Amino acid sequence: MRETDRLPKCPRCRGTRFRRDSIFESMQEHDGTTSEFSLSPDPEPPSWLDRAREELPKPGHYLAMRDEEGSVAIFPIERGWTRIGRSVAADIRLDHPSVSRRHALIVAEPGKELRVLDDRSLNGVLVNGETVDWGPLSDGDELAIGRYSLYALKR
Repeated sequence: MRETDRLPKCPRCRGTRFRRDSIFESMQEHDGTTSEFSLSPDPEPPSWLDRAREELPKPGHYLAMRDEEGSVAIFPIERGWTRIGRSVAADIRLDHPSVSRRHALIVAEPGKELRVLDDRSLNGVLVNGETVDWGPLSDGDELAIGRYSLYALKR
């Protein structure tokens, strides 16, 4: 990142408040204060998600995301493996340094729910705020890939 870049949301807590730290000193003095707060167990889905679900072209599985300008992108999930990452070979390409070239795989099999696999990414894969290596992805679940939040939809 450059010093003028906008800081992304933290992939673990979704927070946006950070403090810069020096990379030149191994141990630094900090004031030792921390803040603890409880998170809502069931965060509300974004308001645009219902509208996106209505616009799905045909029955099946999809991932939907909203960009900074408010445009909604919908990605169909076909049978088999769907690659997500920064690579040009990815089926769903998310071009940002917080996304690994090969970040995650979505597995779609007939009669089964979607599954997500962390493809040895640097920043991990989160489903509804929980880090997963391999796990289910149900309708309405939030999938965090780097700075992006994608939502699983089923029609």
